[in-house]
Amino acid sequence: MFGVSFWKKLGLVCGPLIASSALLWAQMPSHVPVPKDNPQTAAKVELGKQLYFDPRISVTGTVSCNSCHNIMSNGTDSRPVSAGAHGKLGDRNAPTVFNAAFRSVQFWDGRAASLEEQAKGPPTNPVEMGMPDGEAIVERIRAIPGYRQQFAKVFGGSQPVTFDHMAQAIASFERTLVTPGSPYDRFMAGDKNALSPAAQRGLKLMESAGCTSCHSGPQFNGPEQPMGTGFYMKFPLNDHNAYVKKYNLDADEGRKEATHQESDEHMFVVQSLRNVEVTAPYFHNGSVKGLDEAVRVMAQTQLGKTLNGSQVQDIVAFLDSLTGEFPHITLPRLPETPNTTLLDK
Repeated sequence: MFGVSFWKKLGLVCGPLIASSALLWAQMPSHVPVPKDNPQTAAKVELGKQLYFDPRISVTGTVSCNSCHNIMSNGTDSRPVSAGAHGKLGDRNAPTVFNAAFRSVQFWDGRAASLEEQAKGPPTNPVEMGMPDGEAIVERIRAIPGYRQQFAKVFGGSQPVTFDHMAQAIASFERTLVTPGSPYDRFMAGDKNALSPAAQRGLKLMESAGCTSCHSGPQFNGPEQPMGTGFYMKFPLNDHNAYVKKYNLDADEGRKEATHQESDEHMFVVQSLRNVEVTAPYFHNGSVKGLDEAVRVMAQTQLGKTLNGSQVQDIVAFLDSLTGEFPHITLPRLPETPNTTLLDK
């Protein structure tokens, strides 16, 4: 396993690296972090669920949060990049929304410090949901009688329907989207039969090969950070290999696009490995279709190593053991606009 000195030489240490195996191999936390200024309530979660599924938040009335982050499936759209309200394609793969509540920052480049901040991004992004601004969204929500009543019940005040309150409701719902109970978690809880022999070999390989220099902790996305502080890594790190060109891995400047800092070029938030079995395609550009190939790419581009077939199979077996139990979700009934429509264009 690479030590701290190795990463310091590369200027890539963005948080304390984990030395303790107890922290390397941690179970899913029992509770999600909830900000003090947005406490969870059942009514707020239900309102957030409706907003999450409601395409009327998009300019064309065709795209909802669920369009790109399908929670009736794996929390993604299973596409390399997503299509927005006008059919325009985005630049990056849609990460799964499941377990996003545990991430200390959101988006591939970490530009959102919270789920609340993230929830404001896609609705006003011209390539995604396409609304001109937050006020336009508020006007549309206020035009729906059922939402006016629910916002008043949940938030109160003289102006309960606000862009901030919309984001708080959606974030509250997203904090319920967690997947505990994976075979790995059961193994760590004492069920030594929960992992196959191949998966147990893969667990050991993850550490000995150096994968856990980045993919450690309860979410396998690095050391736990305070909310709003990201853990980043350069990708690709070793760009002198055929995979970089084959999958166009170095075209995206990463966090630099958000910060405009040269030091952030090709830096990305380290992604969680939970549910990675079911969230293909892989990487920021969704360029790799299969998990076995993704493992080979990571070994070469990040560790400078070539894994043999059996090693790849064992690591994939371990990664498959990180798939948790998805919550049972029913589709919400959305409030109507009696005798009229908001979508006249």
